[in-house]
Amino acid sequence: MAAAALLRSAFRELSSTACGWRLRAALRRRLIHSPSHRGADSAESAAWTCFPLGDRALVRVRGPDSAPFLLGLLTNELPLPGPVAGVSKPPARAGYAHFLNVQGRTLYDVILYGLPVCTDEAPTFLLECDASALGALQKHLALYKIRRKVTVEPSSELHVWALLPSTSGASEAEPLLQAKAEGAAVLTRDPRTACMGWRLLTRDEDPALMPGGRLGDPQDYHRHRYQQGIPEGICDLPPGVALPLESNLAFMHGVSFTKGCYIGQELTARTHHMGVIRKRLFPVRLAGPLPASGIAPGSPVLTESGKVAGKYRAGQGDVGLALLRSEKIKCPLHIRTSDSGQVAVTASVPDWWPTATK
Repeated sequence: MAAAALLRSAFRELSSTACGWRLRAALRRRLIHSPSHRGADSAESAAWTCFPLGDRALVRVRGPDSAPFLLGLLTNELPLPGPVAGVSKPPARAGYAHFLNVQGRTLYDVILYGLPVCTDEAPTFLLECDASALGALQKHLALYKIRRKVTVEPSSELHVWALLPSTSGASEAEPLLQAKAEGAAVLTRDPRTACMGWRLLTRDEDPALMPGGRLGDPQDYHRHRYQQGIPEGICDLPPGVALPLESNLAFMHGVSFTKGCYIGQELTARTHHMGVIRKRLFPVRLAGPLPASGIAPGSPVLTESGKVAGKYRAGQGDVGLALLRSEKIKCPLHIRTSDSGQVAVTASVPDWWPTATK
């Protein structure tokens, strides 16, 4: 604890210079990977684990036409901040959606933040996306901007954090969380499912900004979401390949079937109303000797008789996601590795899915 206090003090003393900023970043990396820090702030004494998501980026869309502009491109309604009794400036709201191509396949998955504005200000939205897709998403938005009064720009001053509750003490700390962390620009529940906790956007990189929280390793965050069956980013949702309903977009509250038209709507609506989705992304666990480089994305998942049941999509270690035929998930499945070995694949149905699908 004393070492952590000294490091936090170093953050404050060094924050005023450019050199100090670089040193602060180095110290932060050491905090993230330091076993002693994780041991001192154990899960038993912390209600929340705060994960810095450096692989996520933000795009700001603002202007008088920003709402209709985004509605014509996204699968979901916009998370507009509504009035709150006794509050002059309501908190930001979040939503989940995909951008689709004209064939109805996913291009980019985004978490949307509707920012509160005064009556004389133009609507402003933040789009959280895969950092490696930031440039492509900006080009996509510029392509359809045409003459609309909309400004699209990166929001590099903000950092994305995921907050997951620890096994104990989270319910008692939730009032503190709802009161907002020091320095937070946006703090809101993850719109996809309750098991993904909260999303925090802040200008401060100091991990001590959240009361009652401890710093977590981002790899643990990704492992958690793979176990829960949550796809995120272009590795899990390959642009132009993934279909939104097969990717469980409806389960994650990411599509509206009553909103106005948007690009790619026809196939999505037709699939929904037909009610037949034969394949879905399932969380899977791998057992057996794994290749040093991991399982290659797109590797066929086979039944015991050698028939193709689906494809492995992405993962981390022995957990991941696979696009599988629903009727095959209870069968013995495996993946053949490059060295002629086999890795057993066990698929599961997440607890948070609608009961009718189980």
